[in-house]
Amino acid sequence: MSATLTDRPVWTDHGAPVLPIATSRQSLAGLGRALRKHPAECASAVLLTLLAGVGVVAVPLFLGRLVDAVRAGARQDLVPLLAFTAASVVFGAVFAALAQRTTERLGARVAADLREEVLARALGVESRVLERVGSGDIASRVTEDVENFVAAVPLAATVFSAATTIVVSAAGFASVDWRLALAFTVVFPVYWVSLRAYLPKAGPLYAAERRSAADRGQVVLESLHGLSTVHAYDMAEPQTRRVAAASERTLAAATRALRLFILFMKSMNAAEALGLSAILLAGYWLVDAGAVTVGEVTAAALLFHRLFDPLGTVLLSFDDVQRAGAALARIVGVTLVPPPEPKPDRPHDGPVGIVGRGLRHFYDEGHEVVRGIDVEVPAGTSLAVVGASGAGKTTLAGILAGVFPPSAGSTLLVDARGSVDVGDLDAGQVRDWIGMVSQETHVFAGSLRDDVLFAAPGSTDAEVHAALRAVGAGAWVAALPDGLDTAVGAGEHPLTAAQVQQLALARLLLRDPPVVVLDEATAEAGSSGARDLEQAAAALVAGRTAVVVAHRLTQARACDRIAVVADGLVVELGTHDDLVALGGRYADLWSAWSRRY
Repeated sequence: MSATLTDRPVWTDHGAPVLPIATSRQSLAGLGRALRKHPAECASAVLLTLLAGVGVVAVPLFLGRLVDAVRAGARQDLVPLLAFTAASVVFGAVFAALAQRTTERLGARVAADLREEVLARALGVESRVLERVGSGDIASRVTEDVENFVAAVPLAATVFSAATTIVVSAAGFASVDWRLALAFTVVFPVYWVSLRAYLPKAGPLYAAERRSAADRGQVVLESLHGLSTVHAYDMAEPQTRRVAAASERTLAAATRALRLFILFMKSMNAAEALGLSAILLAGYWLVDAGAVTVGEVTAAALLFHRLFDPLGTVLLSFDDVQRAGAALARIVGVTLVPPPEPKPDRPHDGPVGIVGRGLRHFYDEGHEVVRGIDVEVPAGTSLAVVGASGAGKTTLAGILAGVFPPSAGSTLLVDARGSVDVGDLDAGQVRDWIGMVSQETHVFAGSLRDDVLFAAPGSTDAEVHAALRAVGAGAWVAALPDGLDTAVGAGEHPLTAAQVQQLALARLLLRDPPVVVLDEATAEAGSSGARDLEQAAAALVAGRTAVVVAHRLTQARACDRIAVVADGLVVELGTHDDLVALGGRYADLWSAWSRRY
């Protein structure tokens, strides 16, 4: 896949699935939608920038008249011309500052709108899409790409002001003498040739750099998320080499883009020298022929000199514009991912059972993790899922919880009104039917209250406290310095692994779904907090249909039935006593567990 902004959005890159990248038209359309939300600010920015441009052009014109007045000895004109020149300087400075402030504020609002839109859409991307593209691509889009675009907002304001100044200055040139304006145009062939050489190469180079950065982000995320595995298998050095190799590819792409930009910048300097020389040479001939005055040539030269800055800003900004454009294309590309189709509302009615039929799942070609599992958990009962690491337990739990769809088969929810396929419910409805807690939970930045209310925003403080007490967190929450107002999350009040899990269980208790899926939700507590978390999990499971991927077999024994999973299949199913009496895999697991504990 070529990565220029004019490419069609595609879903593969040399056979690998990726999120779409917006075309230039789609990127501009996305930017236009954001701008149209702020019509008053757009109008103010345009008007103030035009006035600032008038001030920039007026100063050279008045200085040119001053030169002619001095040459003519018209002293009576000097004071008014000096006053007008000074007023023009102040006028231009004031409106330039106002224009800069207005355009930057508008840009910040547009960037905020785009950030919110892309984040909202990213959070709504279906799990099957995330499985295809990996988390690194979408993570880099909502972090690095958004930051790159936001960082370009002040530059965009400056470029807009510069472009407006160039347009107003062109009118100023024409008002002096058309021949001097014609001499100025010799710079455009140089600019055209330089841009023709630069732009076709710059777009792909910067897009390649962003793609390399996304690949690097994927490797870093994999290393951090799999930190325990990295340590367990002494993979730190190989993973470090992978990160280093990804960083080298990103650096190489950035270096290629920088070299091209330096050549482009040199050509801009040559164009400026050529343009000023052309104006001065044409001015000499025209003055010698009596066609123009020295003051008019001075005004033209000063106008061109004052254009050095805006012309340089516009042309040299192509480097950052290309970078920001590549980032914008990837940002808008997220919004091109079709949102899930709206599903008819189907609230649950009474107790809910869960049935999995022919469940199969592939993470990649030829690697089948779940291999045709049939499972049923009647309403109000619990099923424990046990087995060795890599057997497919977590994948089965994720399918039953509706976190992601199976590659084949279906998950049905059964209530008093009949059955409904999980795939026929939208994400919000699924969470009303089924709640899930895994061993990888997250503490969100903010107050403890907000963290718990994340799953049920309308709950009262009394309900929050009740949920926390139910999962065994009441005592330590009461001991916090500010109670529910205590700030938690990164850099704030630290929480133990067990406390984090209790918060996750409390969230689910507040949401109050009829079905819960616990995927090793007590595994991170360690032996010291295991009993408390098992009691908390038991409080959550009570009265609900539950699927429990059990890290501890004492938790499995407490369930109504136990499914033993091996190599993606359910190889044993029954009660604890039945399976122990069977003398199979579960009996061996229980024997080993009993000797250990």
